[in-house]
Order: sequence, then C-alpha cells, then structure tokens
Amino acid sequence: MKVLITGGAGYIGSTVATACIEAGIEVVILDDLSKGLREFGEGRALYVGDISDGAVLDRLLADHPDIDAVIHCAARVVVPESVADPLGYYDANVGKTIVLLQRLRDAGIPRIVFSSSASVYEGETGDGVDESGVLAPASPYATTKAMVEQILNDAAAAGDFRAIALRYFNPIGADPQLRTGLQNPRPSHALGKIMQARANGEPFTITGTDWSTRDGSGLRDYVHVWDLALAHVAAVQRFDEVATHEDPYQVINLGTGDGVTVRELVQAFERVTGEPLPVAETGRRPGDQAGAYAIVDRAAAVLEWRAERSVDDGVRDALAWSEKLRSLR
Repeated sequence: MKVLITGGAGYIGSTVATACIEAGIEVVILDDLSKGLREFGEGRALYVGDISDGAVLDRLLADHPDIDAVIHCAARVVVPESVADPLGYYDANVGKTIVLLQRLRDAGIPRIVFSSSASVYEGETGDGVDESGVLAPASPYATTKAMVEQILNDAAAAGDFRAIALRYFNPIGADPQLRTGLQNPRPSHALGKIMQARANGEPFTITGTDWSTRDGSGLRDYVHVWDLALAHVAAVQRFDEVATHEDPYQVINLGTGDGVTVRELVQAFERVTGEPLPVAETGRRPGDQAGAYAIVDRAAAVLEWRAERSVDDGVRDALAWSEKLRSLR
C-alpha cells in the first residue's frame, strides 16, 4: 500500500508518516515547507510544493501512479491568526484543497483521509461530544475544517471518491522516539504557551476563567500525537471497511475520551517537571470556546483504536522534543 501525505513534513503529518512506514505502508510527502521541516522528509519521497501547484502535482502523480490513498494534513492551523486573516485561511485551507481534490479525482485516487478538527463542534459546555454533535465553528480556522468536510461529503455522494474525516481533538507530545515533533518553537496552543512561560521565567496566562467547566478554565481533550498517528494507520488499513461504496463518507472522533482543563494541564506540567508554575489570569480570546472532550466509541468500534498515552506522557515527550528541536535549528 502507498499513501500520499500532504503536509507530511509538519507536526502531525510527519508523525503519521513515521507510523505508516512502521506499519509497512509506503509514503509520499507533499509539503511546501512553509512550516514543516525538510529534515522530516529525509529518506522519504518528498515533493516540495503547494497542494494547489499543478506542476508539482502532475510530477508527483506521474511518478507515483500507484497511490492508494491520500492523508490530507496540510493546513494553516492557528485560531487567532485565522481571526486576523480569514481570507488567507479560506484560501489556504479550502480553496487550495478544492484544487488538490480535483487533481486527485482526475487521477482516479479513490480514498481520502482528512485531518479535521473538534473545533467544528459547538463546544460551549465542556461536555463530551460524539460525531452527531452540533456543529458551530467559532473561528475562521474551524469553519475551514467544516467547509472541507462538507465538500468531501458532497464529492463522495457524487462518486468522486470515498472519504473519512478524522476529527482531532487537541494533539500534544511528539514521536516517543523523538524522530519528529512540533516544528514551531513558539506554538500557540496551551501546552506550548506553558512551555514558553517556563522558559522565559514568566507566569503562564490562563485566557478565560469564567467558562462553564469544573474550574472555570477552558477544557480540552489532549490526545498524544503518536496515538493520533496510529489512528491514521488504522484508517488507511481499514478504509474499505469503513467508507464503503454504499456509505462513502464517514466522520470519526479522535481523542482520549476524557477532558482536561487548562488548570489541570498546568498541574500535569508541574508533575512532570517537579516545579511550580506561576499563573496569571485574563479574559477570553476571540474565537475561544469552553471546549469539549471526545466520545470515542465509534473509533473503537470501526478502527479498533483507543488512545493509550496520558496527558503526562504528552507533556514529557513535548519537553524532550523541545530540547531536541534546538539542535535541528
């Protein structure tokens, strides 16, 4: 089996590529390296270019006419940035994806696994949500994910291909063997901000303390990136059983099935480091939500997958990777 991974030199894509290779799946990577690291493509079939670059796509598809499936990870992903630059996000995540999908359809590639997001859910209460949960994306970034899901649903109904949308909750950590990890040295997610605060000797700021959660801080389902990668392997291997010709579009939550508040994430960080972390509090940011955790019964049933690593494992691997990243720069 051979898969094309768009964004395969990025954080999640590179980890998915490693997991696929370990499972005996051949990988081809397409990445413009605007965020990804060239080092993550070493020893792999790496094509450097935009997902809407016709010349690069033509060359890649000519070189690899035997691609069985595409794992589409390439996207811009920073919520506050999407609020400030919605047109840029709609272009990168939706417009360019349409170009990519048209090329894949014309090439006769029948299987698409899409990196979607739990941010498409309403997320106002901090409760658990399954795949039938209310969709109410609260930022342009989240809206781009919902829009691509709808495009895939419609295209699958039209017979262009079959598709599985994997709704990630909140990835943390790194490849446990530290082969890949978060390439951005200043990530915008909560754990990244915690790590920056500690490195700078500053208090970590909790943005929003009046949410309807058990301690007032936002709640997320923090899933280890290696667990996420293994879910992609399962989705590729079981694709034809999950997205059938009779029911060609499927949505699956990927999370731990447990919520962790921002205050609890701080506590996990303190457990791993053995040091207290000063905390400050401020108001909500544009595009923020209370959050939600994944109800993951469907992933267990159709992929035979469950997350195995804890939030402490994620913090520990993220810290170890941060140390290694300095040597790559």
